[in-house]
Amino acid sequence: MASLSKAEECVDARSFREERVVMRSRHVSTLRLLWLTVVLLVVAAGCSGSGGGDSGNLGGGEAKQQVDLSGAEITVGSKDFTEQLVLGQIAIQALEATGATVNDRTGLGSTQAVRQALTSGEIDAYWEYTGTGRLVHLNHEEPIRNSQKQFEKVAEEDLKKNNIKWLAPPAPANNTFAIAVRSEAAGVLGVTTLSELAVLAELRPENTTLCAASEFLNREIDGLPGLEKAYDFEISDDNIVKMEEGQVYQDVDNGEKCNFGEVFKTDGRIQALDLTILKDDKNFFPIYNPSLTVRKEVMDDYPGIADVFTPISKKLDTETLRELNATVDVDGERPEDVAREFLRENGLL
Repeated sequence: MASLSKAEECVDARSFREERVVMRSRHVSTLRLLWLTVVLLVVAAGCSGSGGGDSGNLGGGEAKQQVDLSGAEITVGSKDFTEQLVLGQIAIQALEATGATVNDRTGLGSTQAVRQALTSGEIDAYWEYTGTGRLVHLNHEEPIRNSQKQFEKVAEEDLKKNNIKWLAPPAPANNTFAIAVRSEAAGVLGVTTLSELAVLAELRPENTTLCAASEFLNREIDGLPGLEKAYDFEISDDNIVKMEEGQVYQDVDNGEKCNFGEVFKTDGRIQALDLTILKDDKNFFPIYNPSLTVRKEVMDDYPGIADVFTPISKKLDTETLRELNATVDVDGERPEDVAREFLRENGLL
């Protein structure tokens, strides 16, 4: 290939520079056009979602796009502890986002009270746990150790016998009962498992003090009576302090009234207070996956309810529920605010 002369090199270099200037100018113009397009899209999106505050883009998420429940009136209940209050508010706000009118009956009371409200038609829906459904409501003596199989059996039987629909899928969170001890006492007492607790109850009963709510103390199958039977021990009535569920955690941490306490595994105060969960080395406690239970009559009228809660349930794993609960119990936020933030962060509101 022939080489270029000096003059030809200069002409060629000048032409190259001119072409680069033209190309750069075109590139800058293209970028400016793209930038202007993005700005216009952002402004348009902001205008369409204007309104501000809590009255803003409610219903603009996934649930509203898929389901319209305008005209429906649904009453949502819950039990009276933190997780149930948060789950109840999640249900209320998710349904309101679809256009439904929702009556708030959260915090009704015990499992029995809320279940009776559901079956009698006083409320239309509340979150229940699969272990509770099988052992308490359907009166089986043994849980099913597989989460999905337990859900399927409970859902099938409760629909057939009581016209109660369990929405699938259940949440992956497992809010099972557990026995906790403050971490410093666990080492002193030499108790890290429920089998070791049974030994302590026999050898040093004065140290086997338990704080618990009345529901746990009275439930034959998955409460204290069943636990004592499974591990072959007994705690004296004199060593049992009955109190509200929410009070147990702080009293166990203080260690003045009791060394041990009945807790829920998804409770955020366990980590916040540095409590130790005793290992259930005989797998006594059943699986408790949350699922929204709804009266069949309501589901027949508004089948779209199932579509609203499918994406919600999938997001509720154990760690997520523990964080939501801690935001209320440790940080002092209101359940309705925690529920709203959860739904918005996950694009569900």
